[in-house]
This record gives sequence, C-alpha cells and structure tokens, in this order.
Amino acid sequence: MTQALPHERMLKWAEERPDDIFLRQIINRQFTDFTYAEVVDKALRLVSALRAQGLMPGDKVGLISKNCAEWYICDLAMMLGSYISVPVFPTAGADTIEHCLTHSEAKLVFIGKLDDNRAINTVCQNLEELITVSFPYPNTPECHHSFNALIDSHAPSEERPSHQDEDVMSLVYTSGTSGLPKGAILSYGGFAFSAQNLIEHIGIVDNERLFSYLPLAHITERVYILGTSMMAGVQVAFPESLDTFIEDVKMHRPTLFISVPRLWTVFQQRILEKLPQAKLNILLKIPFVSGLIKRKLADGLGLNEARVLGCGSAPVSPALLRWYESIGLNITEAWGMTENYAYGTLNLPYRSDKIGTVGSAGPGVDIKIAEDDEILVRSKGLFSGYYKNDIATKESFNDEGWLHTGDLGSLDEEGFLTIQGRKKDNFKTAKGKFVSPVPIEKRLFELCGIEMMCVVGSGMPAPILLAVAHAYPNFDRDRYAKKVSRAIETINKELESHAKIKGVLMIKEPWSIENGVLTPTLKIKRHLLEKQYHDTGCNWPKDQLIQWEE
Repeated sequence: MTQALPHERMLKWAEERPDDIFLRQIINRQFTDFTYAEVVDKALRLVSALRAQGLMPGDKVGLISKNCAEWYICDLAMMLGSYISVPVFPTAGADTIEHCLTHSEAKLVFIGKLDDNRAINTVCQNLEELITVSFPYPNTPECHHSFNALIDSHAPSEERPSHQDEDVMSLVYTSGTSGLPKGAILSYGGFAFSAQNLIEHIGIVDNERLFSYLPLAHITERVYILGTSMMAGVQVAFPESLDTFIEDVKMHRPTLFISVPRLWTVFQQRILEKLPQAKLNILLKIPFVSGLIKRKLADGLGLNEARVLGCGSAPVSPALLRWYESIGLNITEAWGMTENYAYGTLNLPYRSDKIGTVGSAGPGVDIKIAEDDEILVRSKGLFSGYYKNDIATKESFNDEGWLHTGDLGSLDEEGFLTIQGRKKDNFKTAKGKFVSPVPIEKRLFELCGIEMMCVVGSGMPAPILLAVAHAYPNFDRDRYAKKVSRAIETINKELESHAKIKGVLMIKEPWSIENGVLTPTLKIKRHLLEKQYHDTGCNWPKDQLIQWEE
C-alpha cells in the first residue's frame, strides 16, 4: 500500500471534517481559529498566487518566521503547488539567511513573525530580485506583497499534484555548529514515513492537542509537530510571544509537548526560585501533600493534561530528567538529526531505568555501531543528500546504505542507545590524547547544575571548562565558586589524567543566538569557543582553579 502524503491527508480532512478546528493562533490573548477547510482553501489560493508571480513547479520558496498558522498554510501550499520549501530560522543572522536563500536559489520568500527584522531587511536590500511576501503581524518588514491580499485576490487552484516518494519536498539547512549550514534534501516519502511511524508509535489519536513553538525551520518540530498533525489530523496551537509563553501553554493545555534541554532547565529554575529544593524535598515526602504539589507544578506549567513529554535536539543531563521524574513529569528522550528526519530512537514507552540513554530504535529504524563507535542508521526515512554538495553526500552513506551520523555511541543488550558525543567534538590535547567532552559536561551538570557550559582543550596542555553561571537573586560569587570547585575535584578523581579539568573560566556574558555562540536550536558552537579561548587555556595559571572573565 502506498504511504499517504501530508498534503493528501489535509485534502482528506478538509473534505471529511471541514469545520473542525485545525490551527489555533493566539492573538491579543485570544484564539484565532482556522478550520481544516479554511487552511486548505487558503493554501490552494496561495498556489494560484505564486503561479501568478511566475513561479513554476520545482522552484524554491523561502520561509522565515516564528511559528504561526500562516507558516503551516505556506508549507501546505508549497506541497500542493509542487514548490520546494526552504525554511530559515527566524533568529538567523543576515549571513546565514542570505546563504540559505542564495544557495537554494529561492525565487520568493515569505517573511512572518520576527522579534527582530534587521537581518532580513539587510538581506532583502542585497537581493533585489527576490520577491517578498509579508505575514499579517507587527514588526514584519515592508514587502512586495501581503499574505492576506494575495490570498484574497486569487481563486483556489484546481491543480492536485501526484508526488512520488522520492520527489523533493524541502531543503532544510542544518544549524551550522561547525561552519556554514548545509542544505539537506528531504523527500515526500521520507517525511511521510517518519511522521506516520511516530503517530503509530506514540499512539496519536484525534483529540490530541499539540503546541508548536520550537522553530519549524528545525527538523524536529517540522516532523514531530507539523508532520504528525497534518498526517493524523490533530489540533495545533501557536504562542503569541516569548513573554506570554507559559500562559499560552496553559490556554491550550497540550496533550503532547516537546521541548529542548535548555528550556526544561529554565522551567526547573522557575519552579525552584518559587519553591527551593530543600522545601520541595520535604513536601514530596508527605504522602497526601506530594500528589497535590505534583499536580500544582504540572498545572503551573500548563502540562497537567500532557500524556507524553519529549526532549531532544541536544544532550540532556540524566539528573535533569530524574528531577522531573521526582515531581511526576516523565520526559521521553529522543534522538535523531536532520539527515534522518529527527526520527531515530525514543525512550517510549517511558522507562525510568533507561534514563541516560536516548531510547531504542523506533519502528522501521535499524541502528548499529561501527568499529570506531560511530552510530550508523538505516531506514526509509533518510535524506537524499546535500544540495549542490556531492562530496558531503557521498561521505554520508556507506555502500550498504547506512547513514554515518557523526555521533558516537553504544547499544546495551536491549538495544537502548547511549550517546557519547559528536565525532567532531572530541579533541586532542597538546599531550596527543583524545578527550570526549559531552560525558564530562553531563556529569558536571549532575554535580553542580551549571546551566551552560563547554569543555574545550584542542591543542591545550589540559582541558578547561567554560561556564556561564546562572544569575540567581543575591548571587554570591564565592559560594558559587566553592560549589564548582567541589564538583571539579570530584570529577577529576573519576577522569583519566589527560582528561582532568585544569581550570574553570566563569564567562561574563551569557551565550546567546544574538552574540553568535548558540545556533538557532540553542546548540553551542564549540569550534567558535575553542578558537576564542585557545590562548586562555594554553596560558592557564598553575595554581588557580577558577577565574572570572572581566
């Protein structure tokens, strides 16, 4: 049986359930709702509008916006019009945006909700031939066309494409932790395979509620949220802004909720600022009060009706997952990458004894470990290669069709995968010995809960730790330094001599997307920090463990 594709399912829902609400956009603290019939009608009108602009099947169309209902409508229109979508992170800098749009040869770009429009304005001034379309939100730059006007002035397209599994659906540019983003070619078949397997594995049913806020330009959100919602026909809501985020989650009360380690850490800190750990421990030991506290905490995050909580896209500390488990929130860790549609492993059904692993292979996925400990993956959900980069494409697969993931790991006897870090993250110190930083960072988080850190040491006498201290109210430098010193003392006893941490540099300015240290998916650009602090590590004072960056 041929696998149904997302746009085919959407046409089916519009016919069978035209008046059911599909998308809920929060505007001025209220839901603006879109039914299946409305979403499909707008998408088909958009197909006609793009044809009128001279765009032909196979042309590339850019899309830069925070998550919103219009993002979904555009993505569906591109499927229905046989265009190839090129999503760009809304927080990307001008260089990255321009690279994605010029490298992909995009003819038109949709510009939507943005916190800062300076980067896209710069790009539009440089690319004068690029047609621009603005979404109906404040802070959207002036464009050639407005989204609503285009839709209102065109009739729905009569075309109904017949896509094959291998047809190109989208170019998704990787987040660029080690240089310029590469355009991964994604097919209709791979996308549908991954989304449908997730629907069946998670057991997604009609009355689920999804919440879409992680960037849709990222593969995880695109498959786990957009893909499953279109394929299964389930409702999705979008937040109004970062400032109202928790309130927005509470308005929708999602039944499935995915986040990233950084945000789970922020939620934890918010809870602990109101309810310190010592007090929380006491309350959780009292049988009647314990259940009450757990319900109150879940309710406070808007997650009291969530039956599946997820975490992915970056390494997460087992200690953080254990903490959430202690307050009654079981977080399923998953692992994947753009090149396998983010669908690799899941700890589902949730197993507490497998915290520290990223779960086992999802249905239809094969995983094995190569001789050098690299994780290899094979499934119907693998990308078709990198756009205009045959060399990188060839290096990605072996002769038997296994994908080289670039991640290092091990499988236990039950097939649960433990990630040891990226092959490229491992560095060689001046002593000529390799150090794997990710396990060290995970262990340090367990020992002292530093929110952001990075172990560097390439070409240095010994590794050093770069740490961003969490800005607690009444922050006490000396007390914090003592806590970190104790953690370093503990971990250095556990590490081989060449991997021992020589010093800790407390970073002055928190790392962010804006200052270029974090990618749009909040991953740390390790290579950049290696370069920036190389001299610091090489000249670390002999008798000093901790220094504060001035």
